[in-house]
Amino acid sequence: MGLRSLIERMRRILLVSSKPDKNEYRQTVKITGLGFVVIGVIGFVIFMIVQLIGGL
Repeated sequence: MGLRSLIERMRRILLVSSKPDKNEYRQTVKITGLGFVVIGVIGFVIFMIVQLIGGL
């Protein structure tokens, strides 16, 4: 796996990829935002449980 094969693989990926349209971008933003909210809620619930137990 030399530098030449790495450049060739990156070139192939760039040729296949395309810019997302508006709908695809919005869907990605919604899913990412939902992930942030879910992780935040889980963290908050864990924090509250630790506080109720007595601050282990």
